[in-house]
Amino acid sequence: MVFLCSVSSDAEHFLFQHISSMKHLLFLLIAFSAFSQSPKEKIQVTDLLKIKTAGKPIVSPNRTQFLYTVTSIVDDPDKKGDFIYQTHLHVGNIASGETRALTSGKYSISSPTWSPDGKKIAFTRDMGAKSQVYVLDLAGGEPQAITNLPFSVSNPIWDANENALFFQSMFTFRDFLIDSVYNKQGFKPSWTFEKPGMTTLVLKKNKPNPNGSLNEVRAYLAQNELDKKAKVINRLNFQEESTTTSEFPLPAIFKTSLTGKPELVNNPFQRWSDFEIGKSGIYAVIPADSLAHPDKVLDSYIGFNSMMGHQVIYQKKGYRMSNLTLSPSEKWLVFQESKSMGVQNAALQLISLQQPNVIIKVPFDRVITQLKWSSDEQKLYFTAQDQGGVPIFSYDLASHQVRQLTSNTDGILGFDLTENGFIYTKTCIDNPSEIYQKLGETERIMTSLNVDWLASKLAVKPAKHTFTNAKGQKVDYWVMKPTNFQAGKKYPLVLEIHGGPSAMWGTGEASMWHEFQYYAAKGMGIVYANPRGSGGYGTDFLAGNVKDWGAGPTADVMKALDLAIAEGWADTTQLAVTGGSYAGYLVSWIVGHTNRFKVACAQRGVYELSTFMGEGNAWRLVPNYFGGYPWDKATKAILDRESPYTYVQNIKTPLLIFHGENDLRTGVIQSEMLYKSLKVLGRDVEYVRHPGATHELTRSGNNRQRIDQMLRTYEFFARYLKIGE
Repeated sequence: MVFLCSVSSDAEHFLFQHISSMKHLLFLLIAFSAFSQSPKEKIQVTDLLKIKTAGKPIVSPNRTQFLYTVTSIVDDPDKKGDFIYQTHLHVGNIASGETRALTSGKYSISSPTWSPDGKKIAFTRDMGAKSQVYVLDLAGGEPQAITNLPFSVSNPIWDANENALFFQSMFTFRDFLIDSVYNKQGFKPSWTFEKPGMTTLVLKKNKPNPNGSLNEVRAYLAQNELDKKAKVINRLNFQEESTTTSEFPLPAIFKTSLTGKPELVNNPFQRWSDFEIGKSGIYAVIPADSLAHPDKVLDSYIGFNSMMGHQVIYQKKGYRMSNLTLSPSEKWLVFQESKSMGVQNAALQLISLQQPNVIIKVPFDRVITQLKWSSDEQKLYFTAQDQGGVPIFSYDLASHQVRQLTSNTDGILGFDLTENGFIYTKTCIDNPSEIYQKLGETERIMTSLNVDWLASKLAVKPAKHTFTNAKGQKVDYWVMKPTNFQAGKKYPLVLEIHGGPSAMWGTGEASMWHEFQYYAAKGMGIVYANPRGSGGYGTDFLAGNVKDWGAGPTADVMKALDLAIAEGWADTTQLAVTGGSYAGYLVSWIVGHTNRFKVACAQRGVYELSTFMGEGNAWRLVPNYFGGYPWDKATKAILDRESPYTYVQNIKTPLLIFHGENDLRTGVIQSEMLYKSLKVLGRDVEYVRHPGATHELTRSGNNRQRIDQMLRTYEFFARYLKIGE
């Protein structure tokens, strides 16, 4: 103002206008700054529906393009308020990074693969009935159905020598036995049928008659089975994921030209569990005992099947093989080998197909998830679980050295080789799924599946920590503070526990990304750990909970909880604990041994181990982890000691129990026993069953039920914790 008084009126007018303009500019700058820095939103429960997931990229033969799938969650057109998964095929240009969709519409696709000349793409598509093989010509036109079979098919593989495709399917035992199209040779099982009192199969067709001869009565009973009026079970592994079955699945491999009729290329009764197509035959993993029922044969061997007959490539008593991978020239065959019983990581091995006595064991003790050869066969690339992440590793055949190539902060969930590097789908702290390209040390993002909607969201970054447990083992744990954390304020803290028990959590594992972010947005801190028994740390760590499912792992997760509390921001009167599957077991064990938690939630868990041995299809965990069966006196004592149900009378923490109505991996009787007992004892307990849901409820189940489970957990916690409106 003093300056203005000292100037002429003309100068004053000019200066006033100039200052007004500056004020206007300043206002615009402030408004723009406020707009550009507008508060981000917290993660909502329905953000689950926005997450898109990229499938493994597959590089074209000329290394210029890549295929990948995108799985989205969309409105169910047939059920208002419900949501379905939809998977479509995309192609990208490696040089430019441009991508485009190749399929669309309501029908999902799976298992895309390039033809050897890179001009066509094969995949399977479910058109609302049985999935079939389709081929898309990149020169133009719509995908054409190559198969039209009365059963579903999967995993098409191009024949490198011909314009033809291999694919897989399944027969039931009964259907293949009497099939007149694909079983013209009259194949029969060499193994025991295990029908008590009957030494031969009755194949002769008889007229069903309940009042007729014995064979006519048997025909009548067989018809009742076909009409689903009865299930006659003679096999050991009769529990599937959602139902029991008397049927026995037989893996079948077919070959077809693009215009011809599919031909069966194996005997399904041989039960190949894995295979690789060679130039002159098929390498396969086959049960070691061809006479015993396959449900009881755990050992396997690698065989080669060709026009010249059958040859045993590799076999070792007491071991099973898996994950066959041929080198480009068929010089080497890679496989994984593990003991048929017990708890250990599979060993990665290479066998020379020119000199089968030459076997190389890769010095690596982790769970390997994908394998890929370099074109010159000098290096083998693979991904593996490691300390909370899933990095890419390389194995050099000359030096026999393993080298880590990407960070174990992230998770590489599928990869392929480019001309000078890698292309992969990755999950990380900031984004649950995108495709990236890596050239040397440089990484660039190739997609924006979740980038746009995440830009307006507040995501909490977990902080990784480590401690040494009582066994001298390094235990990793992660702490997430609540969204919009304020120093000096106290917050509820949730202990989250993973299942398995051999699963692994960390910032390179995608399944819990949304749930953790949602609970943080609701004002809760989260701590999670990889206690003894977790994957990603080697066989000794993996077997660290053998005959000790309860106390040992509890000590580890409780130590992680205590260390998180020691940071000073957690309210020790506002603690919660939750987890599913084995973690449902551990939650119930913990609340049966301590009253520290204000509230707890056990999901789809195992609570009484002797019952689990009979009820769940994961029953082999009992002999593998506890050394025997419930009828063994010594083993029964361990099972009783390690069962949370033994301590049910000590549970006083309010408990929410979840189970899928059709969950046969752990079995619903487990949760019914726990709930009913706590109800009789007069404890605070609530039991939620999700109709139609399996053990995969929270990971790949019905999306409305996934949201329901998270909301019910939050709501139940809010009854006891200081959260919510």
